[in-house]
Amino acid sequence: MKRIEPDTDFKMEETLKITCLLGSPRPHSNSAAIAARFLETAARLGAETLSYNLNRLTFRGCQACYTCKTKLDRCVLKDDLTEVLESVQRTDTLVIATPIYYTDVTGQLKCFIDRTYSFLKPDYVTNPSPSRIAPGKKLVFITTQGQSDPDKFAKVPARYGSIFKWYGFEESHLIRACGVGIKTTEAELEPYLKQAEETAKKIMGKGQSA
Repeated sequence: MKRIEPDTDFKMEETLKITCLLGSPRPHSNSAAIAARFLETAARLGAETLSYNLNRLTFRGCQACYTCKTKLDRCVLKDDLTEVLESVQRTDTLVIATPIYYTDVTGQLKCFIDRTYSFLKPDYVTNPSPSRIAPGKKLVFITTQGQSDPDKFAKVPARYGSIFKWYGFEESHLIRACGVGIKTTEAELEPYLKQAEETAKKIMGKGQSA
């Protein structure tokens, strides 16, 4: 877990909370670098940021026990994801950063997403307000892939974005870096780093998204 405190020179009257989830198993991945630029920019503009590297946490996937629909209003499991799930519920903006592995998000991130089933109310199928999370939140989805064709895997962020929209993350921003990998240099990654910076400025009300 990494926390970046806001710069007091730019601190907003009501501090915006941003939670970031890193799905890559690589500590210095391209997706993590893009997310870091977003968080650094937002922090300078007054946001309070919190980042979790999922690969460093110990947790299990959803157990399909339905306790979150019958006895509790949260996931019954007690592990490192407990804090993460609570942070996501409280945050104003959620940043999800992941490489595309085998046509999908990483296993670490997918395991977390399965656990977010606990965000839904017991009658979510028929309830017009199915989520336990307050509406009006924002989502920033960052994906990286070795495949240079942007038409490949384009449905991945759209699919998961629709799930989080269901939860209450109504405004969504997408940053996709195609054709990047282990040998990608910082200079080659710079256009996506710049996009992350501009997206952070837009969310903080300080600029336009690229």
